[in-house]
Amino acid sequence: MNYASMIKEIGRGAKGSKPLATEDAEALFGDMLDGRVPDLELGAIIIALRIKSESLDELLGFKRAIDARCARIEVPDGPRCVVLPTYNGARRQANLMPLLALLLARENVPVLIQGRHDFETRSSPFELLAQLGIHPAEDVDAAAGQLAAGRIACLALEHLLPGLDRLLALRLRFGVRGSAHTMAKLVDPSRGRSVRVVAVTHPEYLERMHDFLLADGGRAMLLRGTEGEAFANPRRRPCMEVFRDTSAEVAWLAEEGGSPPLAGLPDVPDIVGNAALIRAMLAGEVPIPQPILDQLTALVRLAND
Repeated sequence: MNYASMIKEIGRGAKGSKPLATEDAEALFGDMLDGRVPDLELGAIIIALRIKSESLDELLGFKRAIDARCARIEVPDGPRCVVLPTYNGARRQANLMPLLALLLARENVPVLIQGRHDFETRSSPFELLAQLGIHPAEDVDAAAGQLAAGRIACLALEHLLPGLDRLLALRLRFGVRGSAHTMAKLVDPSRGRSVRVVAVTHPEYLERMHDFLLADGGRAMLLRGTEGEAFANPRRRPCMEVFRDTSAEVAWLAEEGGSPPLAGLPDVPDIVGNAALIRAMLAGEVPIPQPILDQLTALVRLAND
């Protein structure tokens, strides 16, 4: 593959660059996942895509490359499996992603938590999950066993898609995120039997992911995440859009106003305090925020459609 010619197309800045065709994007990202692109060209490609941002055709091509290489996880009979990506962790607010996962499992909906963590300034979601008794599976087969036995599984990205895990690790060298971080939240190891929860941080990505999810198909929920994590902000419900193959509808409208701290919901990004808060909510000792319950309702419906 002629990487120089591709860099020439995508590397002319936000206004002068041109998007790659879907087939070219698939081939390029496939080479990136497989470790075939030399370091110099790889760095140029990552930064060029960061500056210009990905087109719909490029996202679809990247996703095809991921689908061709992602390990498959079998889902037990019954509801679809909700796939919760976790790549950020808590910074200022409590991370309630594990709460959402445990509530879904209570409803007999299988949940797969997939991701990685390398942010020194944020609390690790994997340490939080471990504090709640949810430990990463050793491999794909073990994750399938966890789903069958307890309706909840956790798996590090390195076991699902090692090439993508390597691309994500480059953030520590570049200092910025790249297209791999966008694609990591779209990983689907149970295609056809899944509900992906796609949480974005920047508002412009809501429109981009809306178009992508319509074109990609399957079941999904799109929302603005909380500090990058895939749960509804307990302080103010975000808009939650649900996708069924080639159709989309708003499950919950966004609440108006700001998002001030809630009385009775302390900011506890530390692992022990965060886990204690989740256990108290599960035990009925502390009210579960309504936005989380709204998200739960929509996901249970999607999983059982």
